Order: sequence, then C-alpha cells, then structure tokens
Amino acid sequence: PYSIFSHNEKRIIILCAGFSQFFSPISGQIYFPSLDAIAKDLHVSTSLVNLTITVYLIMQGFAPAFVGGFSDSTGRRPAYFICAIIYAAANIGLGLQNNYAALMVLRGLQSAGGSGSVALANAVVSDLVTSQERGVYVSYMSVAPQAGPSLGPIIGGLLGQYLGWHSVFWFLLICTGVVFVPCAIFFAETCRIVVDDGSVPPPKWRRCYLNTKLERRLMAEGQPILYEKRDELEKKRKLRFPTPLETVRIVLTKEAGFVLAYIGLLCCAYYATVALIPSQFGTVYDFNQIQIALCYLPLGCGSLLAGFVRGRIIDARYKVHAKRLGFPLTYNRQVDLSDFPIERARLEAILPNLALGSACFIGFGWMIQYKVKLAGPLIFLFVIGFCVSASINTVSVLLVDIYPGKAATASAANNLVRCWLGAGATSGVAPLIGKIGIGWTATFFGLLVVVFSPILWFVMHNGPKWRRAAKGRKEQKEA
Repeated sequence: PYSIFSHNEKRIIILCAGFSQFFSPISGQIYFPSLDAIAKDLHVSTSLVNLTITVYLIMQGFAPAFVGGFSDSTGRRPAYFICAIIYAAANIGLGLQNNYAALMVLRGLQSAGGSGSVALANAVVSDLVTSQERGVYVSYMSVAPQAGPSLGPIIGGLLGQYLGWHSVFWFLLICTGVVFVPCAIFFAETCRIVVDDGSVPPPKWRRCYLNTKLERRLMAEGQPILYEKRDELEKKRKLRFPTPLETVRIVLTKEAGFVLAYIGLLCCAYYATVALIPSQFGTVYDFNQIQIALCYLPLGCGSLLAGFVRGRIIDARYKVHAKRLGFPLTYNRQVDLSDFPIERARLEAILPNLALGSACFIGFGWMIQYKVKLAGPLIFLFVIGFCVSASINTVSVLLVDIYPGKAATASAANNLVRCWLGAGATSGVAPLIGKIGIGWTATFFGLLVVVFSPILWFVMHNGPKWRRAAKGRKEQKEA
C-alpha cells in the first residue's frame, strides 16, 4: 500500500493541513477595511500604509520557499509548529504596537508564518494519496483557504468599525489557538523520509494521538512496530539550513516553469480584478466599507464550489486516460508516471474554465464601466471565483504529480510565482485604469490569459518527454 493510514485518518490529517492554510489568505484580506483608520492613528499617508500590503505579498511568496525545502528534508510537523509560533507571535506584536516601522516589520513576519503552512498542505496530500485519487483531496483541502478572501474583508470591516483595528490581530490570534490545538493532537507526521508509508513510528517528540491509534491497530493485527527502521531513517536525515534555491530551481525547469508562468498570468488577472473592487464599487455604487466587503462573497462562494466539484473532475480525467492506456487503477497503489500523459490528464480539464473566466474578466470590466445593475457584476465575480480556483487547484495537483518527493518545494514554487506576479498586478492596476479606463484594463488582462493559452498545449505535448529526460539525468547523477 502507498499509505497505511485509513481513509478516515487521511481525511483528518488533510483537514488539519487545509485549516492551517486558512490564515495566509484571510490575514491579507482582513486588513484592507482598516487601512484608512491605521493611516490616521499612526499619522502616516495612505500610500505608506499600502506599502505594508506589498511587503505582505512579497513575504507570502518568499517564505514558503524556505519552509517547503525544510519540510521535505526534515518533516511536516516541525515546519508546521515553527510557522504557527511565528504567526502567533507576530499577531501579539501587531495587537500591541502603535508604530509604523513596527507595523511594517510585523506584517512581514505575520505573512512569513501564515504563508509557510501553504507549502505543507499539498505535500501532506502527496505523502498520503496516490495520483488517481489526489484531485478530490487537494480540492477538499483548498476549501478553507479559499474561504479566507471572501470572509476576511467582512470580518475585518466589522471588527475595525466596532472594536478598532487592533482587534483584527487579536481575532487572528484566537483563531490560531482554535486551529493549533486540534492540529497538535491529530496532525500526524506524514513525510515519507521520516515515517515511510506510515508504518515507521515517528520520533517521540513528533508523536500525536493518531500515531498512538495507528500503532495499536498494527499491534492488534500482529504486525511489528518498525523502531529499528525509525532509527535508521533518523540517522540518514540531515538538518539543513532552509534555503529557497531548490524552489527557484523548480521555477526554472521546463517541467514546471511554463505552466507556472501561465498560471501566474491568470492570477495577475484575478488579483487585478480583486484589487479594483473597493475603489470602483465605492465610486460607482456609492458603497460603504461593509457593503464593499459583502461584494467579495460571490467570489468566495465560487471558489468554495470549485473546491467541492473540481477534484472529482480531475480524478475522472486521470481514470479516462489510465483506462485508455491500460494503466492499473488499484486503490492506494502508486504507479510509475514516466510513460503516462499526466500533463494532458490534468490540464485539459481547465481549458473550459480558462475560456469562461477570460470572458467574465472582460465582461465584468465593461459592466463596471457602464454602471449596470449590481447583480451583473456579482454574478460574473462568482464565475471568476469558480474558474480561477478550479484552475489553480488543477495546477497544484499536477505539480505534486511531477515532484512527488519534493511536493512542498513544488507548492512553494507555485506560491512564489502567483504571489509575486499578483503583487505586480495589484500595484499596477490603478494607474492602468487611470490611463485607459476599467473596461479596457479588464479586457487587457482577460486577453492576456487567452493569448498565452497555447503554452498549455505546448506543455501537454512535451511534458512526458521532459520528465523522462529529467529522470534519466537524475539516475545518471546518482549512478
């Protein structure tokens, strides 16, 4: 078996990993409604306060590059707990400070702690689940983080209006405790260089309730507990200083680089659309902060629907190609994907989403331009949320398939490209609207997705060849 954890145990572990991702997206969005109040209280300009958003996005892309490699070589639980402690400490500091310099530094630290756990979640799925069933698990795991962008502005607006902007960070600290305690109890170590398929007990300081339960089950079945193998694996592991170089290498490979570049362009269009909502809805519909925050709900609902639906479609496409090529479809058994067109099986599922999403980007911009009734833009936001989230989930699954032993590092590479390109799009959308108008700005970003879509066909055609060549180079190097 690929993993000896039971189906329910896998669900619990992946649920913990999914909830640990919740803090990175919500921490970024919950902050937006309080920007004017923060600028006024700290006696700085709005432009300076906006710089803290840029710092947050930069760290959101950079921090997982360190955490991903660290967890791949050391284990998931230590990396998760380090991220949780950093995030909690940053929230305490943010709740107490009244200084702009402290705000800037602590927001970067908060981003590092919250976003570090993002790289861990897809890696946990890679540890536990084979390629044929991976889509469903990745989609379920993405539900919690995709709820963050829609809930964040609403919660932040209510807290900022009635309790002051410091309360936002105390709220996040309380949420950290609510999630951290169950994860400490149920989030088992899954890294395969530590526990193999789960049959090797982790070191004592990494144990949790699920490990104890699993050992009791193995003993009841008369199977030996592999303490000797645990000591053998521990001797082979080396504690290395975290470095982003491995993440950068993945970004620069042909196997991942082309698809990451394209999904980064899609995220540029998405972040540009999200960034223009506050200013444009406030101007066109004369909305206050709470009303603007509520306009993010359709975006979040579309993302949540994608989380529940997309995984089954991804797995169904895998099974279609596996049956066509005669690949085995045995539950909990991993197969060699060297001769399997995994790129085609994954990416062909997102082509309709990209076409529909691009049309909705353009339509949304012109609706705002001509000030149509609110229902139209909100419906388009729902569809945009669904299409973009479905596409990102699919690419996340593909990266885990391509880099099964470096899933956290590959996820960090995905996060790095998306966040940094998104930061550039967020900062550039306002000047672009000022020059050419919101309709043509949305058209530019929508057409960007369409014009570069042949990249996906290129990847589908050449991906298997690139993977075989990379595997050959690796085997030659090891020999």
